[in-house]
Amino acid sequence: MLLIRCPYCDEERPEIEFRHAGEAHIERPADIASLTDDEFARFFFYRDNPRGVTFERWRHIHGCARFFNAARDTVTDRFLATYKAGEARPDLVEAANENAKGAG
Repeated sequence: MLLIRCPYCDEERPEIEFRHAGEAHIERPADIASLTDDEFARFFFYRDNPRGVTFERWRHIHGCARFFNAARDTVTDRFLATYKAGEARPDLVEAANENAKGAG
């Protein structure tokens, strides 16, 4: 079973308590009404799907119900870090070292 750490509850819980909410750190256009149809489609519908580390939004549905961000490796499905919404992206070198300590 995959365990995900909620940064608000400060505990690891089973993945069935959470819902994926898309790509993190998407910046909303300042004047969305002025976008062309193609620009709006790129903003609203198209997302990256990288192989490797990606930054995602998650929601702790069956817990605090809050949104948070996570750095996850799409190849191994391991969470490298979770952090509160509005916080800056974490230093992944430090997060990888912490993850390695926990695995050893």
